[in-house]
Amino acid sequence: MFSDLREFLEALEDRGELARVKRSLSPELEIPEVLRQVMYRRGPAVLFESVRGFPKWRVAGNLFGSMGRIKLALGVDELESVGRRFLEPLSAPPPMSLVEKVKSAVELFEFGKFSPKLVRGGPVREVVEEADLLSIPAFKSWPKDGGRYITYGLFITRAVNGVTNIGVYRIQILNKTEAVVHAQIHKRAADLFSQKPGCVDAAIAIGGDPALLLAGMMPSPYPLDEYLFAGVLRGSGVEVTKGVATELYIPAAAEAVVEGCVEVGDLRREGPFGDHYGVYDGGGLYPVFKAKLVARREDPIYYGTVVGKPPLEDAYMGKAVERIFLPILQFLIPEVVDINLPEYGLFQGVAIVSIRKRFPGQGKKVMAALWGLGHMMSLTKVVIVVDHDVNVHDLNQVIFAIAQRVDPQRDVVVVPGAHVDVLDTGSPTPGYGSKLGIDATRKLPEEYGGRRWPEEVEPDVEIAAGVRDVVEQVLNVASRA
Repeated sequence: MFSDLREFLEALEDRGELARVKRSLSPELEIPEVLRQVMYRRGPAVLFESVRGFPKWRVAGNLFGSMGRIKLALGVDELESVGRRFLEPLSAPPPMSLVEKVKSAVELFEFGKFSPKLVRGGPVREVVEEADLLSIPAFKSWPKDGGRYITYGLFITRAVNGVTNIGVYRIQILNKTEAVVHAQIHKRAADLFSQKPGCVDAAIAIGGDPALLLAGMMPSPYPLDEYLFAGVLRGSGVEVTKGVATELYIPAAAEAVVEGCVEVGDLRREGPFGDHYGVYDGGGLYPVFKAKLVARREDPIYYGTVVGKPPLEDAYMGKAVERIFLPILQFLIPEVVDINLPEYGLFQGVAIVSIRKRFPGQGKKVMAALWGLGHMMSLTKVVIVVDHDVNVHDLNQVIFAIAQRVDPQRDVVVVPGAHVDVLDTGSPTPGYGSKLGIDATRKLPEEYGGRRWPEEVEPDVEIAAGVRDVVEQVLNVASRA
């Protein structure tokens, strides 16, 4: 695994997946525009070596802009294997004999290898200086954005029960020491702010090892400590060090960490911000982060992401969530075969799920189960359920299933008065709207007026094999024309 962002950049360069830009560009509009145009053309990661107005910094972007780069970041050939790590302690049968109990205890202790590892100092503490948020090359991504934003800072807090929370929220810089944290109501940080008055310890980590960066944006199961979650993702514990100005533990290999606190009673207007829905989100009132100091490397690298109409870097992050959490979904809902969060589905807009259907109403049962899975799927607006033999990643097959197997009155479910993504432009009230479920499975007799589903056409096997040479002859003629 990679110990930090720099090792990951070196690996990307060795694979020909990193482009270096020497021309001096600004983090206001210019660098974000380059990153977007490169991503729309499915290009490489980018390292900007000269950042206008920020001589101490370099800027990296599009690090996770392909499934190959995400697999490299996590050191795996298939992302589903990461999800299976979470299930290993649960998958074995209960121990019966003394020997089995001892073995089980050892295996459970091995789960501790994913726990964070406390170290003294670390690269992030090479320089400790007074806070100046304006000295960080945060992006202004769109012309009408309300200001410059830290778009991929790991926002670190500690819950009342001592569990570390790490999330990725957009953070609008106001001045040298203040920034507004867009912690939506369903996020762990917002829950913490509702429980603790005063100024709550918080830190914003910039850069770090790629597995930790990915962990920050993933819907880790509550109340799992998110350093532990990151350790499972990377296959070993994250190195952390004690904060200087807070009681928090911060990533020792980060490029920079801003320590401070969130004054939960100080609400300021945030926004507008051009978001992944492809429109400007007007923002709202959110609490203010008050910076106390900055710990950083001598020559820090800023990692920021850009959003807008898909497909951009966040589309691939959504696909990574889809693959990693598939084994967990299958553990919780055993009939699930596969899932697709389409890159144009805006991460939480559309989910297509295939199931092995055994009983009537099972499609609707799966919809309800998915919507009830907390952070993992609770914000998904549209769920489409298809049979196991439908490739959920082939939208033509999905459309065929909808056209062939859906009666709107019987198979379409509308759930009114539901919690939705605060950023969802379609809902009448921010965070409050409705959900749609489509059961596009073949109908059993109980769902089909007592009739059996019609027999589906299949060719005669012998005839099909016998004319295959004629088909090849025709296709060869067509290819030469």
